[in-house]
Amino acid sequence: MKRHTLLTITLLGLLLWASCIRANDTDAKQTETQEDASKETDSQTEENPGEEDTKEPPKKEKTTEIEEEKDVMVLHINNFARALSENQYLLVEFYAPWCGHCKQLEPLYAEVAGKLKEEEAAAAMRLAKVDATEETELAEEFEIGGFPTLKLFVNGDRKQPVDYTGKRTVNGLIQWMKRRAGPGAPVLDSADSAAQFVDSHNITVVGFFDNLESEAAKVFKELALEITDTEFAVSASPEVFQEYEVKANSVVLFKKFDDGRADFSLSEEGKLDKTNLTTFIKDNSLELIIPFSKESADKIFTSSILLHNLLIINSSVESQRALVDDCRTIAKEFKGKMLFVVIDVTEALSNVLDYFGVSENDAPTARLIKMDTGKKFRIGAGELTASSLRKLCQDVVDGTAEPYYRSEDIPEDWNKGPVKVLVGKNFESVALDPTKNVFVEFYAPWCAHCKELTPIWEQLGEKYADKDDIIIAKMDSTTNEVESITIQGFPTLKYFPAGGKEVVDYAGKRDLETLSKFLDNGGVMPEGGSDEEEDEDDEDDEEGDSVVNEKANESAEEPTNGTSKDEL
Repeated sequence: MKRHTLLTITLLGLLLWASCIRANDTDAKQTETQEDASKETDSQTEENPGEEDTKEPPKKEKTTEIEEEKDVMVLHINNFARALSENQYLLVEFYAPWCGHCKQLEPLYAEVAGKLKEEEAAAAMRLAKVDATEETELAEEFEIGGFPTLKLFVNGDRKQPVDYTGKRTVNGLIQWMKRRAGPGAPVLDSADSAAQFVDSHNITVVGFFDNLESEAAKVFKELALEITDTEFAVSASPEVFQEYEVKANSVVLFKKFDDGRADFSLSEEGKLDKTNLTTFIKDNSLELIIPFSKESADKIFTSSILLHNLLIINSSVESQRALVDDCRTIAKEFKGKMLFVVIDVTEALSNVLDYFGVSENDAPTARLIKMDTGKKFRIGAGELTASSLRKLCQDVVDGTAEPYYRSEDIPEDWNKGPVKVLVGKNFESVALDPTKNVFVEFYAPWCAHCKELTPIWEQLGEKYADKDDIIIAKMDSTTNEVESITIQGFPTLKYFPAGGKEVVDYAGKRDLETLSKFLDNGGVMPEGGSDEEEDEDDEDDEEGDSVVNEKANESAEEPTNGTSKDEL
């Protein structure tokens, strides 16, 4: 799953960055813990030991009065109860002043607060915030373990607040609040009301139940509160059942494209599985051939279908537009096995093209990618036809297609410096040389941690330049790939010992002394060389430094609430 997550975030990041989507529009499970804060505070104290003596300005007395900052209510232990009693739907953000993700959320949160405050229909919905580092009593009461954590309090109930599960976007927050404050899934009691509901939206999901209080209906209504970017409704009307030719309890997704509808049957016992229904809705909300856009990106990369077929075309060329239409039959044949996505080279997607080693002149062409393994397959430039695409799709599904791996040309001076430059074409001859011990850094040019390591890696190369049996090397893994190596974050350090012995993954401190001891020990970690804090950074790399320049660090648009660093 880590490989799938990495690829999803990387590709989504590339696409969203190229489409000029702001990284702070979404979440990607980003929170920070109080433990992180204490480490940061300790570090700052060590760097500035005299700051402890600095006098802080006197704190304002806390009363039951409620002040606002940019339409967001500022709450503390003395006015919290009043805020709950005066607001029917109160969304509270528990934050930490030092938390980067809280700072990113702040302007979005204020914008939502202002919009809800202005809407007459949304008068019952308000936003508030609590400094959880200051209000420790409230933080303990509501078990705040990560920042930011958002909780919805309904009708003053502080015993069972609802964890926020939406997206950290302006629209995501508003949709989630309105869904919670509204009927969720309205009841369609006539054929006319059903027709009006279905015709009013591009996608609608209707639960047909003979008893709206049944367990299956309750599960359906719960899901309606969670998936806020899709319209839900329920019906127990025989007239509505008949109008839509529904003969038993089931769920129907109506859509104004492709086949027009998709039916989901309950189990033989009449039970409704929320996970299966969620997958059904996500997969059937996508078009047969999906034009890539900022609206469709999240649905594409969170689909349960892990084989993606990218049709790369130039939409200004009529024959290429026609080719996409010709591929519709193929998309139907492989529906449920792979997603078909159109990427238009006339859009600002140069980084995506670079990722697949494609230029604008290569269109029309196709790339298939397995999201779970990262293996990529291709059709040559100018060779894309409906027939060639069908064959490639079938070969990939059958497991007979050969994946391709990118490589830059071997630089003329690859062997001149203390750190040898590897590319896909010379990797095996150098790294797998049975007479050498080769220590390789797999890096990305945009990775902050890689940039920090660069001078240290150069020093390491210079230190062992006279050692005939030791080679210090590096490879840009954004433009070079090796079949036998899977990179899950940057930088990744691997030691290839002489004699064809097992490759060693380096997980120690990235300082010259520890790296040198590792090499002097023959690829064995010295005592005290492992660094838990550094290991945590590596885990973060998979969620952060595996995305181009952290441009889409929050582009996955996933649930945002209460995830601690240890859970990522």
